[in-house]
Order: sequence, then structure tokens, then C-alpha cells
Amino acid sequence: MFSIVNIHSFCCPRKVCYHGSKMSHADSPSAAVERALSMLEAVAQESEGLSNAEISRKLKIPKSSASYILRTLEAQNYLTRDGSGKYKVGLKILSLSRGALIGLDVRGVALPIMRHLTQRTGLTCHLAILDGPEAVYVEKVEPEGFIRMDTWVGRRMRVHATSVGKALVAHIAQNSLENMLAKAGMEKRTPKTITTLPRLLKELEKVRNQGYAVDDEENNLGARCLGAPVFNDRGLIEAALGLSGTTQQVSPQTMPAIVESLKDAARQISMGMGFRAPHRRASGA
Repeated sequence: MFSIVNIHSFCCPRKVCYHGSKMSHADSPSAAVERALSMLEAVAQESEGLSNAEISRKLKIPKSSASYILRTLEAQNYLTRDGSGKYKVGLKILSLSRGALIGLDVRGVALPIMRHLTQRTGLTCHLAILDGPEAVYVEKVEPEGFIRMDTWVGRRMRVHATSVGKALVAHIAQNSLENMLAKAGMEKRTPKTITTLPRLLKELEKVRNQGYAVDDEENNLGARCLGAPVFNDRGLIEAALGLSGTTQQVSPQTMPAIVESLKDAARQISMGMGFRAPHRRASGA
């Protein structure tokens, strides 16, 4: 992840002059870095891309300033522009993300299991990790066929509205969860989204008891997703394994079998990460 250094305060602790005038925070080097990163994040979240005007309006940045930064990012191949003038993420971003993903051993363990799970269920499979207050997809396997989920590696998801998000935070301390939600909020994504802490806490207790989480059209209408936790050798949550499909694919009739396949795959990945579940003492022994 990027770490933004306040260049203005570090290099220029006092008033800064630029062509004989004071430099405002909006014109400082640190503000330009913040804007550039915000633009990259905004474009990455839109599969159809964003125009200069849309970015300016969304981020509340003057169009002229946005245009200058966008041209610079395009020149460095971090962004590309299509025939309609909309900016999309450039391939050079992959060189940055590759370094972060290499260190995630769980991806190597999970990928063959994810492929088998997708073949078995016919659903899109995701692997997500917790990054700050959000869940981030770090791997994806799609099934053959015409139905495709509008998701991608690197997509950031709200923990309260997604199955993988719930699976990731179900076992963390309540004060840590409250701090996350204070930063990210509980956006109402659909009429079914959980938007209050008491309801979410009740839902997470259910996740812990049954060993999996459900997103029942809470993030996108028409989509139903299931998520299960992946544990590491210390017994801590390493990642979450998810399956996504339409409400017809993941129906009350098909869900029991899908849940068992998902939980079994999550157990296999956890074992591959060195996790060993505590043995239960047999009754009457």
C-alpha cells in the first residue's frame, strides 16, 4: 500500500513562497500526491472508466488541476484513455500490485483449491484479505459460461455488506470493529444492507456459530454470496474464501451443498497455511 509523506511540512516547515506568493495547501506537493492517488483509486473502482469532468466532480478537484495530474499519470502509463475520453487503469499498475501480491502465500495455497471449488459449484470464487477497514480481493476464479461477476482483483469491499467482509471481521475484537466502521461507515448499498452496529454484531455471532457468512443481496441486488474464514498457523484469520452467484444459482435449494463445499475448501486452505483445529473430546470417553 502507498504511504503518503507530507512533503510540504517535512521540507518547508514555515511559509512557502512560489513565484513570490504563498503556496496554499491545495497547491502543495503533498496535496498533488494525495490527489493523484485519489484519482487512481476512483478510476480503479469504475470498470467503464471516468472522464476528466467526472473525476473532477467526484473528488471535488478543479478541472484544470485534475487535467494536469491525469495527463501526467497517462504519460507514465498508470492511466490510459479510450476513444470516448474516459480514463482507465493502465497496465503499469500491475507492476506495483505484483510486488504486494507476491508476499501473500495464501494465494499460492488457495488457487488450485479455488479452481476445483469453481468447477464443482459453477460459481465465481474470490479470495479476500482485510486491509484497514475494507476487504480486498486478491484472487479470483471464474467459471465457464455466460454469467460473469463484475469483480476484479484489487477491488475493495465494505465489510458490513459482503460475505467475505463479514467472514474477515467475525472473529476480531468488538472495539477494533467499531473503529473500522467509524472510519468507513456503514453505507446502505441496497435495501437489504445491514446499517446498524447491533444488527451487524448479531449477524457476526451467527457467522461464528455456523462457520460461514451470507451476503443476501446486501451489496448488489440479484447477487447472493457466501464467505468462509481461512485461518493461519496461529489460529488467526488470514483471509476469507467466497463464492458469488445470482439468487437463482445460490437458492435455498442449492445453498446447503454449496455451503459444505465452501467450508471444506476453506478448511483445506487453512490446513495448507499450517492451521490445525483443536481436537474435540468425544463425549462419554
